[in-house]
Amino acid sequence: MTKPATPATEQDHKPSNFLRQIIENDLVQGTYASRRWAGSPGDAAHHAAGEPDPAKIRTRFPPEPNGYLHVGHAKSICINFGLARDYGGVCHLRFDDTNPEKEDTEYVDSIIDAVKWLGFDWNGSADAAPYQASDYFDFMYRAAEALIEAGHAYVDEQTPEDMRANRGDFGKPGVDSPFRSRTVAENLARFRDMKGGKLDDGAAVLRAKIDMASPNINLRDPAIYRIRRATHHRTGDTWCIYPMYTFAHPIEDALEHITHSICTLEFEDQRPFYDWLMARLCESGLLAAPSPKQYEFSRLNLTYVITSKRKLAQLVNEGKVSGWDDPRLPTIVGLRRRGYTPESLRLFAERIGVTKSDSWIDYATLEGCLRETLENTAHRAMAVLDPVKLVLTNWDDVMGAGHLEPCSQPALPHADEGAEVPTRHFKIGKEVWIERDDFSEEPPKGYKRLYPPRPGADGQMLPGNKVRLKGGYVIECTGCSKDEAGNITEVLATVIPDTKSGTPGSATVKASAAITWVGVHDGLQAEVRLYDRLFTDAQPDAGGKDFLAALNPDSLKVVTAYVEPSLAHVPASAHFQFERHGYFVTDRVDHAGDRLVFNKITGLKDTWAK
Repeated sequence: MTKPATPATEQDHKPSNFLRQIIENDLVQGTYASRRWAGSPGDAAHHAAGEPDPAKIRTRFPPEPNGYLHVGHAKSICINFGLARDYGGVCHLRFDDTNPEKEDTEYVDSIIDAVKWLGFDWNGSADAAPYQASDYFDFMYRAAEALIEAGHAYVDEQTPEDMRANRGDFGKPGVDSPFRSRTVAENLARFRDMKGGKLDDGAAVLRAKIDMASPNINLRDPAIYRIRRATHHRTGDTWCIYPMYTFAHPIEDALEHITHSICTLEFEDQRPFYDWLMARLCESGLLAAPSPKQYEFSRLNLTYVITSKRKLAQLVNEGKVSGWDDPRLPTIVGLRRRGYTPESLRLFAERIGVTKSDSWIDYATLEGCLRETLENTAHRAMAVLDPVKLVLTNWDDVMGAGHLEPCSQPALPHADEGAEVPTRHFKIGKEVWIERDDFSEEPPKGYKRLYPPRPGADGQMLPGNKVRLKGGYVIECTGCSKDEAGNITEVLATVIPDTKSGTPGSATVKASAAITWVGVHDGLQAEVRLYDRLFTDAQPDAGGKDFLAALNPDSLKVVTAYVEPSLAHVPASAHFQFERHGYFVTDRVDHAGDRLVFNKITGLKDTWAK
């Protein structure tokens, strides 16, 4: 017997939406209170032998294993699993593996991993196996024969072209197939011929007999079974006929006793067939009432990304990106490698809400959720991404030749009061790395970092600017060294004694800014991948646009950087805030003990808002 999820204590504080209102109304009305659950999916007789269902509601997440999940699927996962959690229910993970030509165990494994990573388990326990639509093929065939026997389905042997032409359009009713009047016995015989492999692929389909004049074209005798000789990744060559998705999906819901079948708006026109099929199979006694109900919400439209599986596959296959887990892609494996956290995606799903109206969500909203989840958890560190050497020319005289002064900084400067805060340790010496743009020979107005002495209004030389090396000393810029081509090779400065951060009197010398740095002596070389949005157009494929034309040529820059020694032994997928630069993560694939690889996730603020 599966155990339902415990209702979340914070559920009452979550913002309401139309799905929550539907569920709450069903709970008040006791719509599904009489159901019985036999511990596993099954038909009416199977569940009748069970006990009262311990789950107040049952939702499901039913991906087809034909590709990698993306951020839109993450929203659906959070909705379905979240509602089940909040209302004392169970969410089922089910693979809709009814299309054998496009499915693979690689995708099954990636989907299972994605759902677990997002923080959910399924089917009532942490170690439950996912459900598989292919396990229901026998029942689906049985249901199809029951429809034939009740006069609700027939085998149609028109050509695909004739069937398409006779279907009509929105302004013209369809025309009955010449095979629509076949007897029950004839239809059963031909359907069994289909199953037995006696007909060629495409030679016949089984169609529901509903209404060829219906204003809803989806009710004009939709196909429910087709012949498809293809090896299935689970059932092999057992079947040469496969159910259509619109037929299989409601049956899967019913066998699993789903109460609220939640999907995106493109399935809204299919809901009448969903209800028609449930009614017919309940009439036959094959399925138990009350049957599941389908509800639709708007799909996620996120700026600067595409979520079409076909277009994502094109990006991968044409080498525009490095693979399905490229950190620039909106796939869950890509977002994870980029450094997005499960908490940030769950917060994003909650923040954008659930509606029935389509709208575009700014990518900055997703980045904002990431910043919120990392602000008080990501350890700080200093990194220099565009390094130039700073030489403290008087260091040996003031501090002693070869001296290295220990420095430290808190890893979490804004930790809660009383919390145990780890400390980072590093050393300052005669030479350190600084950012190249932290020095300017001819500083613009308002520039507060390092610049050399320059003439004042009265012609007298003004001293170079003073800045603090964060966690270290105040220094005064004296100039720079250049190579023969005029490129700056070193910045020169002097250290001001008795100004070390945290020591008595250190604040008596005023500095116009504090800059980050990494010691040449103990700094670590690292590969840093500076990722940006993959497209420059907020809606790269809207209105039939060529999305490839909107590829951002600067979506990835790889630099050799220097990072502080506290990062020497950090594991893969560890998050950090590089002070001044933004949030970074150690790459979950390429980062290793002898190779430091960091991915930029996002900056400290939204730079695209401009």
